[in-house]
Amino acid sequence: MTAAAITKKPLLQKEKEIGLRSVSAAMAMSAAIQKELTSKDMLTKSDRSPVTIADFASQALICKALGSHFPGIPIVGEEDSQAIRRPENHEVFAKVVHYLRQYDPAMEEKLICDLIDMGGDEPNGTFWTLDPIDGTKGFLRGEQFAIALALVQEGQVLLGILGCPNLERSAGGTLFWAGRGKGSWRVPANGGVSEAVHASAKTNTTQMRFVESYESSHSDKDTQLAISQRLLISSPPEQMDSQVKYGIVASGAADIYLRIPNPASRDYREKIWDHAAGSLIVEEAGGRVSDIDGKQLDFSAGKTLAKNRGILASNGAVHERVLQIIAEMAAKK
Repeated sequence: MTAAAITKKPLLQKEKEIGLRSVSAAMAMSAAIQKELTSKDMLTKSDRSPVTIADFASQALICKALGSHFPGIPIVGEEDSQAIRRPENHEVFAKVVHYLRQYDPAMEEKLICDLIDMGGDEPNGTFWTLDPIDGTKGFLRGEQFAIALALVQEGQVLLGILGCPNLERSAGGTLFWAGRGKGSWRVPANGGVSEAVHASAKTNTTQMRFVESYESSHSDKDTQLAISQRLLISSPPEQMDSQVKYGIVASGAADIYLRIPNPASRDYREKIWDHAAGSLIVEEAGGRVSDIDGKQLDFSAGKTLAKNRGILASNGAVHERVLQIIAEMAAKK
């Protein structure tokens, strides 16, 4: 399918339906894996970050659906099959196969590796970007994580889907989705009617809820705390893994999500799959997303947001005030 064909379809209906269906299936499978997870069900990548059987299984499941229905659209995913192909990791691979066959008995080992590696494309023109388990450390702790899928065209996110299995667990989790120009929506993963979500209308910062990443290595938490204090927010920033933070800002349950680069890694640039889906969901809910310099996120620079520094997502009303405080604090350093 060509980029031109996609732009002629105003609602991206098929892309939305297949995306929601595949992310929903990955949510259910990942939630089941999380309940049964052991220390033997994970590996450590070369950058020392963890990867679990759920990361591999989720990527294979979603890539199969996208590849079957949209063979002409590349997929830019976070994982590859190199680690699980190694003989010493056979037990981990066997568990990946076990869980996938519960959803598709035809899943053979070679096919699974090939499906995972479908996510190895480079971003160019129109492409999907996928984080099969966003917030792996939260997943390992039994807390929040997300499955994040977005469709990007020429640097602009057209469709964003977030599956959040541990957000409203009684409903099987929450699915958020947004189409550019079509608003943001959520639906219980167990089924139900989609309802529109809207960022909060709060203007009084003392009443606002501020969220940040759980991991201290991901951001400058001292500066973020100082900013929340400058805003007179009564509670310290709440720590949470994954793009679930975007979902709760979009739905008005939080008002500010801030990610200032850690001083130890100021040159770090965010990965596109960590922000593409969530940023559109907040924007279409009436909020605002930029980097910490106020620039729009640019998804046209490869696998990273190479032209941006950090992340600020807000209900919109407080956005300029936060940017002003960031600039003032930076000027004093």
